[in-house]
Amino acid sequence: MLSDCIFCKIGSGDIRSEKVFGDSTAFAIRDISPKAPLHLLVIPYHHIEALTDADDDQRAVVAHCLAVAPQIAESVGAQSYRLVANQGVDAGQEISHFHLHILGGRPLGAMG
Repeated sequence: MLSDCIFCKIGSGDIRSEKVFGDSTAFAIRDISPKAPLHLLVIPYHHIEALTDADDDQRAVVAHCLAVAPQIAESVGAQSYRLVANQGVDAGQEISHFHLHILGGRPLGAMG
């Protein structure tokens, strides 16, 4: 846990947030600035800053986030959704802690 990371603080309970999913590896919350009617964040408890620097254990955590994302989407009624992982400032990553976005609730159209 990094003391100045908002996702680490949410994961540890230092900052309150309504979790829509949680297990021993990751949790999911609603994005506070949604880009679609459904906008959830899947966040590992373990702080992983960049995929390029991830070790085998951290990559297993990332894989777990990808594995639980469909059940999280289904649990909130999403039949169609988009998964997004931004890596780096130029890609739009605002918080330096790996996380997945689950977006849906309306037609999203092509990416581009």
